[in-house]
Amino acid sequence: MSSNPLKNNINHSVCYWCFEDIPLDTFLPLIKEMGVTSIDLIGPEGWPTLKKHGIHCSMCEGAEISLTEGWNDPQHHRTLIRNYTEMIPKVAEAGYTNLICFSGNRNGLSDTAGLANCVKGLKQILPLAEKYGVIIHMELFNQIDHPDYMCDSSAWGIALCEALGSSNFKLLFDIYHMQIQEGDIIRSIQDHHQYFGHYHTAGVPGRNEIDDSQELYYPAIMRAIIDTGFQGHVAQEFRPTKKKPLDSLEEAFQICDV
Repeated sequence: MSSNPLKNNINHSVCYWCFEDIPLDTFLPLIKEMGVTSIDLIGPEGWPTLKKHGIHCSMCEGAEISLTEGWNDPQHHRTLIRNYTEMIPKVAEAGYTNLICFSGNRNGLSDTAGLANCVKGLKQILPLAEKYGVIIHMELFNQIDHPDYMCDSSAWGIALCEALGSSNFKLLFDIYHMQIQEGDIIRSIQDHHQYFGHYHTAGVPGRNEIDDSQELYYPAIMRAIIDTGFQGHVAQEFRPTKKKPLDSLEEAFQICDV
């Protein structure tokens, strides 16, 4: 592991699914050696293992139905409201704060109607989220990797945040997805950071390492995030292609540790 300790001006995390060929019980001590004490996208079944290793869950999962079946479709509201009503207290009791959600696909629905449906459904769970201090995050996706997904622009997501009017609902700003979908990443962060509660990274194109083989310059992006006063987490979500994936991960932490 690197002899360069992290400065931690950025709260570093990593999405486990990108490295899930390594058992979680093995993976957690390895990221801890790198100086990282948070991990993304772990559900309740994994929380005891996180507790065992002193690792925080920076983005919880487990209440959603799927990426394509979400809050924009009223036929899913009953299931989603039940799932999130059960999960929100569990997240809080475990000592965590963030819980992911998804808009779902359009399936012929207009963005206006889908937004109204999201508002109607999410308003049923936000009082509980506020009571327990849990922040619901809707992730932004691009249309190449997730065709027909509704929450595919900062503008639509921000409109949803404004319609809900709750500090317990934020956007998960995935830098990889938004570079593909709309670009102008730093300006988006500077102008709209109050709506962004969490960030994900990956290299463009390809969703691979964030080194100089791809087009995004992550040190400048991280400095822009720090300049907003952001206190949340930035999670690495790239698919490693090199022979030593953990070296790629450590390099990514170092690149973002501005």
